[in-house]
Amino acid sequence: MSSFRSPEDPAGLAERLRRAAPRVAVVGDLILDGWWTGHAGRITREAPAPVVQVAGRRYAPGGAANTAMNLAALGARVRLAGVVGDDEAGRRLLDLLDAAGVDVAAVVVAGGVTTTAKTRIVADDQVLLRADDAPGPGYPEAVLAALARAVLAATGDVAAEVVCDYGAGALADPVRAALTARTRRPPLSVVDAHDPRPWAALHPAVATPNAEELAVLLGGPLGPDRVAEVAARAPEILAASGAEAVVVTLDRDGTVVLTPDAAPRRTHTRPVPEAQASGAGDTFVAGLTLALAAGLPLAPAADVAQAAADVVVRAPGTTVCTTDELAARLGARRAKTLAADALAARLAADRAAGRRIVLTNGCFDVLHRGHTRCLEQAKDLGDVLVVAINGDDSVRRLKGPGRPINPAADRAAVLAALACVDYVTVFDTDTPIPLIERIRPDVYAKGGDYTPEMLAETGPVRAYGGQVRMLDYVAEHSTTAVVERIRQPAREG
Repeated sequence: MSSFRSPEDPAGLAERLRRAAPRVAVVGDLILDGWWTGHAGRITREAPAPVVQVAGRRYAPGGAANTAMNLAALGARVRLAGVVGDDEAGRRLLDLLDAAGVDVAAVVVAGGVTTTAKTRIVADDQVLLRADDAPGPGYPEAVLAALARAVLAATGDVAAEVVCDYGAGALADPVRAALTARTRRPPLSVVDAHDPRPWAALHPAVATPNAEELAVLLGGPLGPDRVAEVAARAPEILAASGAEAVVVTLDRDGTVVLTPDAAPRRTHTRPVPEAQASGAGDTFVAGLTLALAAGLPLAPAADVAQAAADVVVRAPGTTVCTTDELAARLGARRAKTLAADALAARLAADRAAGRRIVLTNGCFDVLHRGHTRCLEQAKDLGDVLVVAINGDDSVRRLKGPGRPINPAADRAAVLAALACVDYVTVFDTDTPIPLIERIRPDVYAKGGDYTPEMLAETGPVRAYGGQVRMLDYVAEHSTTAVVERIRQPAREG
């Protein structure tokens, strides 16, 4: 089985997708995802359950609505069809979609129906509970009839359609029958369904089952070597799905692309620690659909989709992948080393996406274990780690005429190669205070044998509400000590 990478320059490819801006209809179950976060410091007296002091409430479109949001973030013109109730959750969901530029004219707002909502309670980065609201055993026949009409109108003149069936009831028989019986359909149909079997009659261009959905399709779970089994059972999977091609998503194992006339192909992902991420499958489907609608062959389209999913699986909550993030994941984003203006612009986008910014600084003249340990600790304090290094003149003023050993460009390049480092910038002042006041990190982290009161940076950071955190000191691993050991033999000789 072969693996593959996109044949185009990744940054140019991401921009090509954005410029293509195909019109895509998304049809399916609409969900409002809620993420309530806080701290749990005690147990309630009423029951053996933690008391969560809620500090933040965030809402995001989920289900088919999340697929629509991801398509819009990647540059598609999106039309969405589904059902929401005439309630607070439904109104909130429509407002979020409208703000993202998703056309919601084909969404049926039904009185007496409960909007599907999933609210997670998260305490100290641990999901404690998910509370679901659902429309009950099914939608009224009149609502489904209205949705069937809306779906036909929404899919009549688009380049691609995505069917997102999460089993919540919106895509019941009347709607599925309307889609299957059409005499005219979009050039590209993609099906993402918890139970793919009823959608075989649609004969989509691509079906995208995950491991659990594939088990439903095949009548039993996959064995321990999932990739090999999917490849071996390719003809059976294609026949059961009714699709021209199948892309099986296997979380940590990437994906396997199956077509009738080629050997199975695989994409790869980098596993990440368990996180409170949701909706990576929706992002994958969105990226795949956009890439196919823009004219990419299936293999590189799956590579694009995997890259988009890799972006969101590293972020907490329900999020989307933007064109810039896709280009970054594909490996051709602008260099990590940025001047102050470019860094400020990049961090503004990160902050708008809800990411926590951490800044640390130093000379980093000869990188050693003490540095890497501190950098990994700093990264754990937030989502985006910025490392600010002293320029060469600044190092000479601080360390003497024999330093730096390595020029700023080389020091920045080594730091940028570390996985825990997101951005590197160079400053020429004796302290990073001007940079701190410019980018206002959420956390300023400092390594070494210091206390916050010893740092000139503490006052400016706390003045705007930031935190100062001290990192573990690794004894006998200072740069000065390392340089001294290197130079000692020359002196003795």
